[in-house]
Amino acid sequence: MDAITNPSLTALQQELKDIVGDSGLIQNPEDIAPYVTDQRKAYKGSTPLVIRPATTEEVSRVVTLCAENGFPIVPQGGNTGLCGGATPSEDGDQLLMSLTRMNKVRSIDPLNYTLTAEAGVILADIQGVADEHDRLFPLSLGAEGTARIGGNLATNAGGTGVLRYGNARDLVIGIEVVLPDGKIWDGLSALRKDNTGYDLKQLFIGSEGTLGIITAAVLKLFPKPRDVQTGFAAVRDVSAAIEILARARAVSDDRVTAFEWMARKGLDFVFKNIPNTRDPLSQTFSEYLLIELTSGHEDKGLRETLEEILGEALERGEILDATIADSRQQAKDFWRLRETIPEAQAIEGTGIKHDISVPVSKMPEFLKRANSEVAKAVNGIQICAFGHIGDGNAHYNLNQPNDIDGECFLKYKDQLNRIVHDIATDLRGSISAEHGIGKLKREELAYYKSPIALNVMREIKTAIDPKNIMNPGKVL
Repeated sequence: MDAITNPSLTALQQELKDIVGDSGLIQNPEDIAPYVTDQRKAYKGSTPLVIRPATTEEVSRVVTLCAENGFPIVPQGGNTGLCGGATPSEDGDQLLMSLTRMNKVRSIDPLNYTLTAEAGVILADIQGVADEHDRLFPLSLGAEGTARIGGNLATNAGGTGVLRYGNARDLVIGIEVVLPDGKIWDGLSALRKDNTGYDLKQLFIGSEGTLGIITAAVLKLFPKPRDVQTGFAAVRDVSAAIEILARARAVSDDRVTAFEWMARKGLDFVFKNIPNTRDPLSQTFSEYLLIELTSGHEDKGLRETLEEILGEALERGEILDATIADSRQQAKDFWRLRETIPEAQAIEGTGIKHDISVPVSKMPEFLKRANSEVAKAVNGIQICAFGHIGDGNAHYNLNQPNDIDGECFLKYKDQLNRIVHDIATDLRGSISAEHGIGKLKREELAYYKSPIALNVMREIKTAIDPKNIMNPGKVL
């Protein structure tokens, strides 16, 4: 779908300034620059204006004005996305709307276990407000200190707690959306049950701003964990890890909150490139697990449960060595090893990244086939695989061989993408587990998605946004 353009920007600027004020409009190219490059620096766009509304009403007035004048809008939260979904085109004919000034927690209802936040609230701040009221908001990811909740919802973010709590869409009860014509849909219901027609909020969650702009949301809260037990273990292989997960869920009464898997290559990158990191185990192994159990009360038996899980796996030969954190700091150190793998990989050299998911039981087959095929395609390729294996999500990242430069390695990108995505699709998996489509995977979506599903998506887009005002060039 091609964006609609209009040459009357100069006349529009004053009207926009009247709506959002001097502080709500950025026109200086130097000040605009941080907004138009994505986090991975893979995409650099152009825009004449960054609009920063402070209220839903201002968003509505801006969208109405832009729709009337034919100017497309690219919504943006914390600009932490990994697929270019919040980056404007290079043409400079799209206006960028930053939601960062819409940063209020409007209310919290501890008895209803809900919190209502505007789109620009930083994820970590939502976690903090919930914590102050003895509640938990469980969405957690590496960028939570800068990511904004609106972007989290627009991309249906995943993170480390999906196994226990679900994706972002599972954590939302109601939303407020500004539609492409400027109308405000107030869907901020805090009802746990509402069967009055279509569940419209789910249309907008995960739509990456292509159907409307999420301006606020009612979020689910949970009891705050009173006991957390974290284990780090060397595992025989990923098949053993899957067996351990199944037993751990049963033995712990499904209190497994996180279950992360890492190949050794990623940890080697961490120990080499990230200061103040060390191996928790005395020997080197090929694969590792990070497992965390939580309980809503002081559970003296939770540590014993984790010891039982790991001990049985040791007896079975599924685990080769293991340790349990004796303090929160030690647990944080374990998590730091897992969470800094992407940073360490970037320091190490050029990478080609994949965010795939398959049924949990199919993960061993995926890794076996993918490892074999990419090794055949590129001699000496470095496979840096890790991820949320508890929910079937692997970040299957590939680094350049030591004997070729990054530019040369990127020539293999299309070939490697096809190998990895073909295998995931063959196993009834997905080419995008938690990072979205954006620009990065738009062509891949068209290649792998069912034609029927694509047609339905296009029909929905056309029905809601007939002028293609909302984030054109993304997803579809």
